[in-house]
Amino acid sequence: MKIVIAPDSFKGNLTASQVASFIEEGVRRVCPEAEILKVPMADGGEGTLQSLIDATGGRIVVEEVLGPLGQRVKAEYGILGDCETAVIEMAIASGLSLVPANRRNPLLTTTYGTGELILAALNAGCRRIIVGIGGSATVDGGAGMAQALGAKLLNSQGAQIGFGGGSLPDLEKIDVSKIDPRANGVQIIVASDVKNPLLGSSGAASIYGPQKGATPDMVKTLEEGLRNFSAIIRRDLGKDIKDIPGAGAAGGLGAGFMAFLDAKVASGVDTVIEITRLAEKLKDTDLVITGEGRMDRQTIYGKTPIGVAKIAKKYGVPVVAIVGEASEDVGVVYEHGIDGIITAISSPMTRAQAMSRAPELIPSAAEHLIRLINIGIGKV
Repeated sequence: MKIVIAPDSFKGNLTASQVASFIEEGVRRVCPEAEILKVPMADGGEGTLQSLIDATGGRIVVEEVLGPLGQRVKAEYGILGDCETAVIEMAIASGLSLVPANRRNPLLTTTYGTGELILAALNAGCRRIIVGIGGSATVDGGAGMAQALGAKLLNSQGAQIGFGGGSLPDLEKIDVSKIDPRANGVQIIVASDVKNPLLGSSGAASIYGPQKGATPDMVKTLEEGLRNFSAIIRRDLGKDIKDIPGAGAAGGLGAGFMAFLDAKVASGVDTVIEITRLAEKLKDTDLVITGEGRMDRQTIYGKTPIGVAKIAKKYGVPVVAIVGEASEDVGVVYEHGIDGIITAISSPMTRAQAMSRAPELIPSAAEHLIRLINIGIGKV
């Protein structure tokens, strides 16, 4: 029997690689001779960097960059096994987790550190850069990122505007003549499933500002700044990005990537599937086991298990998900390629208990799954 194990991470607990190893442990209790391929997965958000490093035999590089509040922070990025592709999770340099709850203020927070990671990847000779843009602390439209790369965002006195979305209303002119020329010679892929535009009621300020600490008055200022930013981008760069789906992702960082780097926005999970060459590995496969920490209705919107299932169905391969927990509305995933769900929790327990016991619960769930399959099709 050939089994492909392709889970996402269990957020805040286990990496995708760890989950895959625990699932393999349980499978081998029942069928030790099975051919097993482990393909750690992600959807462009947290864990994408580690999953792609694990899947391709890449390496982690640590840089010191400017954090969202202007503090220096240690930030990782990855160089994949091809030695030409870099993977950046913007949240590692510019994420909400780097800002204490009582200091969250998107009028001040910047994506400058994300731009510094891009420069580091360019210095390493990378020809393709994949950026996962979930979990940001910012609503600056990618202005800080552009400044790190050499763009001049000038106010009426001809000086650089300050950091944060609160400075965007002061922007009068954009000068990209000093932007690092190497940035235009590489392929930039923004891994995101967010479709929000930059402006309006479903835009970056209105939808994502409050998540990053914005009050209603802050949201109005942020919206004003992003509207000014997009107008000057259109005038000075000749690009109208305000209504492009995904421009509002990560507080408008999607717009910044489109405007300054001609980046391509792609589905996060589809990008990971391509890099890991999952489709090739599913040929002649008997079973796919995927998974995530919590499976619910939101899973159908660009999350890893559904992306894996869509590819598996092209080859007629059944797909079962092993999950930490499943919500009452989880049944909708059966309409999107998932054939079965096994929850790892075996008895009543708190989430903290379940997380601490995951190394024993996940193998047991995988063992139960294979034993159930044995009942249906005979010994595997």
